[in-house]
Amino acid sequence: MSRIKEAFLGGKAFIPFITCGDPDLKTTKKIVCSMVENGADLIELGIPFSDPTAEGPVIQDANLRALTGGVTTDKIFDMVRELRKEITVPMVFMTYANVVFSYDAEKFISTCSQIGIDGLILPDLPFEEKGEFSDICKKYDVDLISLIAPTSANRIAMIAKEAEGFIYIVSSLGVTGVRSEINTDIESLVRLVRENSSVPCAVGFGISTPYQAAKMAGISDGAIVGSAIIKLVAQYGKDAAGPVGEYVKSMKDALR
Repeated sequence: MSRIKEAFLGGKAFIPFITCGDPDLKTTKKIVCSMVENGADLIELGIPFSDPTAEGPVIQDANLRALTGGVTTDKIFDMVRELRKEITVPMVFMTYANVVFSYDAEKFISTCSQIGIDGLILPDLPFEEKGEFSDICKKYDVDLISLIAPTSANRIAMIAKEAEGFIYIVSSLGVTGVRSEINTDIESLVRLVRENSSVPCAVGFGISTPYQAAKMAGISDGAIVGSAIIKLVAQYGKDAAGPVGEYVKSMKDALR
């Protein structure tokens, strides 16, 4: 059984996102360990990109800080190798197709497999064009994780049928960011996904409070949080591991 599937076996999964290298990779590593210690079931590691089209200002700024600090894909790979000596929870990369392309897709995905990355999320990769990546991912046993948005409409069943790892359900239109409330009809989205796939699904984009996390995980199999964590990193910098750990604990407790 894949590590990603296992992450959803023990109840509702809490999935935090972090931008690698913000403020530096040493801090990222500490934050990841702190998130795992405090109950994170699966970690999304963002590889910074100069033009992150799906991101709101909070994560855009984090990308900028990381790139300005000299982070590269190879340095992130090295950090994951280090992390894998200590942690066993599944980790997935979230980045943009361009990052994988410019590195060389086969080289990138085969390295993911070697260092213990379980999946890959590419928010700018249209479903119709995923073939060139999905074949390589299958070859190296790395799950190419599908996103389903409220606008996916008549394509939801099709995307769900081919999904692997877990399905990332985008809760609201627009870019990532903290939202005061989530008004999308997530329930009908999840219902349609479940009719067409046995792969677990988790809801992200806009979740920031334990109440929102519990509500979204109540409908789906888990909650994904990014911007609220990145805000803590921006606030505490190199000392962020403690506050992020406390935040993750409060979110995971809400899902129990």
